[in-house]
Amino acid sequence: MSALRTRIRPAAGRRARPGPEETAQRGLLLRLLSLLLQYPDAELTAERAALADVVDALPPSPAAEELASFVTWFADQPAEALESHYVEVFDLRRKSSLYLTYYLHGDTRRRGMALLTLAQTYRAAGWNADSGELPDHLPVVLEFAALAGPRAGEAPLRRHRRGLELIRHALSDVRSPYAGLVAALISLLPPAGDADLAAVAKLAAEGPPAEDVGLDPYSGTGFAPPGTFVPPSPAQPTLLPPPAGPMDSETRR
Repeated sequence: MSALRTRIRPAAGRRARPGPEETAQRGLLLRLLSLLLQYPDAELTAERAALADVVDALPPSPAAEELASFVTWFADQPAEALESHYVEVFDLRRKSSLYLTYYLHGDTRRRGMALLTLAQTYRAAGWNADSGELPDHLPVVLEFAALAGPRAGEAPLRRHRRGLELIRHALSDVRSPYAGLVAALISLLPPAGDADLAAVAKLAAEGPPAEDVGLDPYSGTGFAPPGTFVPPSPAQPTLLPPPAGPMDSETRR
């Protein structure tokens, strides 16, 4: 009997695999986050009412609550105010850039290899992120996570958990409603450990590593280090899907 209990206890502590409905809802949340974290161009702002309807229909969860709060603010803002706020918090602030590999590798050669590895991950999964953005741009990473599923698809998000925490803190410090979107994403990931929180505090104090080299093989993509941001080439965003089913890139001015 004691041997049987020994075998049962670990199994009881394991997290059950999500069913098809839970996986679909998780994918929808990730697609919504991908859309809402894109640059608020005319096409995206024109769909604000439809986005609100989709969010309102979400099952209750901490992520759904954060999304509901954000879309309420998003719907009430003039389009010009949304555009300027987005540029201010994501393009001009070092600690809230949406390029995830920057937080792990800074401006070093390792970052170039990390970008290449991420692009290869997308291709190996049969996905072509033809968005005009670097593969580590958070809306792109979220789109891949939604399409590829919780395990392989969300692996890049889990790998960059510390960067996501820093982005959330930075957005909260300036009281940006976008902090709620990042908080919603973090609520979908495994809880941060003490080592993660310590690393985030160190990263916030010291910044990512730096190196006086280029970012080959991505040095010609139009990316510049945070603080000297140059927007990438425009690309058409993903159109909003119907509210009944699961729902990619921004067009900058």
